[in-house]
Amino acid sequence: MSLLTTSGLTKRFGGLVAVNSVDLRIEENETLGVIGPNGSGKTTLFNLLSGFFPPTAGRIFFQGRDVTHLSPEERVKMGMVRTFQLVSVFNSLKVWENLVPCVAWHSGMYHSLWRFMTTPAANTWADSLEALKLVGLEGQAEAVAGELSYGDRRLLEIALALSLRPKLLLLDEPFSGLSDVEIAKVLALLKSLKGKITIGIIEHKISMIVDFVDRLCVMNEGRIICEGNPSEVLTNPLVNECYWGKQEILERAGVSGV
Repeated sequence: MSLLTTSGLTKRFGGLVAVNSVDLRIEENETLGVIGPNGSGKTTLFNLLSGFFPPTAGRIFFQGRDVTHLSPEERVKMGMVRTFQLVSVFNSLKVWENLVPCVAWHSGMYHSLWRFMTTPAANTWADSLEALKLVGLEGQAEAVAGELSYGDRRLLEIALALSLRPKLLLLDEPFSGLSDVEIAKVLALLKSLKGKITIGIIEHKISMIVDFVDRLCVMNEGRIICEGNPSEVLTNPLVNECYWGKQEILERAGVSGV
């Protein structure tokens, strides 16, 4: 059974159809890449999957359960966690303090969050440090988050997501705004997670993920126009015709030949 599936998933904004009758599946422990030009519906799709947008039509199933009308919080409890295009961390808090809400949530003590924030228990610090070690930020635990580089704040955001123990991690353009060195750090982290959790990743820097993902899904005008083996997808005539144009897609992906 697939970890996540959708059936006829559709989202309209007035007369605009942002996601158009999408049937998607993500297998357990699979790494799925989602690509497409700006405005193709990628982020809207992730917003639907994670519960930030209600669908106009269609259904979403996670672990065999219909979650179409569940809130984002309820989906997080089930193990569906996401990050955003723009880094979302608590800039005024120390790095380790950023993890406290997630640690509290995962421990079932979110109702006592104020107590966690004001008099954190020893295990709160330990759990926060454990999450920071996963992303290589344990040495900056006491730093103020807003003083980190943008790349390290991206790593912190991923640490926040991982501290929630996701079964499915949805990453919306995790390399956006990063230097080549920072991209390499984030990609190394993601590769260390591959096969351990299920990952869905939206990314415009195709060359960075073509050898990372197990399967590639191409969206255009709200529809999935092609999916499968990354190398085969990137040389598919329909993708070349509907997407960028053959030469440009090959150059972006670092693929030679047709």
